[in-house]
Amino acid sequence: MLVTAYLVFVGLLASCLGLELSRCRAKPPGRACSNPSFLRFQLDFYQVYFLALAADWLQAPYLYKLYQHYYFLEGQIAILYVCGLASTVLFGLVASSLVDWLGRKKSCVLFSLTYSLCCLTKLSRDYFVLLVGRALGGLSTALLFSAFEAWYIHEHVERHDFPAEWIPATFARAAFWNHVLAIAAGVATEAVASWMGLGPVAPFVAAIPLLALAGALVLRNWGENYDRQRAFSRTCAGGLRCLLSDRRVLLLGTIQALFESVIFIFVFLWTPVLDPHGAPLGIVFSSFMAASLLGSSLYRIATSKRYHLQPMHLLSLAVLIVVFSLFMLTFSTSPGQESPVESFIAFLLIELACGLYFPSMSFLRRKVIPETEQAGVLNWFRVPLHLLACLGLLVLHDSDRKTGTRNMFSICSAVMVMALLAVVGLFTVVRHDAELRVSSPTGESYAPEL
Repeated sequence: MLVTAYLVFVGLLASCLGLELSRCRAKPPGRACSNPSFLRFQLDFYQVYFLALAADWLQAPYLYKLYQHYYFLEGQIAILYVCGLASTVLFGLVASSLVDWLGRKKSCVLFSLTYSLCCLTKLSRDYFVLLVGRALGGLSTALLFSAFEAWYIHEHVERHDFPAEWIPATFARAAFWNHVLAIAAGVATEAVASWMGLGPVAPFVAAIPLLALAGALVLRNWGENYDRQRAFSRTCAGGLRCLLSDRRVLLLGTIQALFESVIFIFVFLWTPVLDPHGAPLGIVFSSFMAASLLGSSLYRIATSKRYHLQPMHLLSLAVLIVVFSLFMLTFSTSPGQESPVESFIAFLLIELACGLYFPSMSFLRRKVIPETEQAGVLNWFRVPLHLLACLGLLVLHDSDRKTGTRNMFSICSAVMVMALLAVVGLFTVVRHDAELRVSSPTGESYAPEL
């Protein structure tokens, strides 16, 4: 597995670089990129946001390994993951209101503090302390994907009065560099885990200075901004009305809940499947992120003027790839007949599918869900998504280790077949809907879910 992981990583990285270089050569210079004031403002945002994202990614490859290093059983680790997911959904529901009330700058500083505390809890072997750390991680994740974006949009439009049409370019570029940071973070975690002498806890210690620097830059360079709060009950009620009145929204939410709950379970399972066979976890993680970046690049190519495929087609393809990959995993994880290379390939295909799925889903949501109701609708999407993921982890917690992993992949296969049926239903509803077609080259896709 060691040699395979490195060879696959190099191959994927070369493919991504080739596609991105060819895209950059073909892309005409944009008006926003030549504006010095805009570039300075964008840089102030990026230097903080990228530090925060890098700190987040540093913690991903060795989280399961850390708990295993502390001699916790798989069932206990599953409960820790469930606690993190539950925290994410609870804080995610109120994050927008909290950020608007507290202020976007203060919320970003709060993120730095809570995530630093979350990292510090990883130094403890006490199970309760680790549970508290998972809860803090859920709060930090909710702030990361609400406060920073909200601050930027308000400053872009209200304070600097830049054209709103430039906002998608900023987040599209952030989405690309988010992939690059994730790839680099995997390589960095492999290095620090080996060289710092702290074992699996090293990446969490390394993330703390990045978080401290991000918080310091926010305090020094960013201004505060607020927004008018909309009552949480009104937001959810409006979202529910939109969800029930439009079949397209309901089907889209069903696809998102089923697909992303399976991805959450995959995030939990990949380490125990590959680690016993000597896989370098940091390099494996970087390979996953490179596969996801490759999927995003293929999305841009497929929706370009040359091929002109539609996001609905690519969403269908992404779901099909995941169904196939999960069927592969039900065989490659059979007790006594494990095939780690096959499992690794299946995981890479899942990440490739994610690279196709997220920009496709982002495009369809923007077209189908009214802008004023997006926050409320997404709250209703998140609840079943996290409930399904928590239920899956709890089922795994109660199962036998030797057969539990294979059974969980079988259950995930069934869930993705249901997602595929929902995709067919959505395709039937929207096949003549011109609004959901890309009428011109997308260039860079707006991808707020980084």
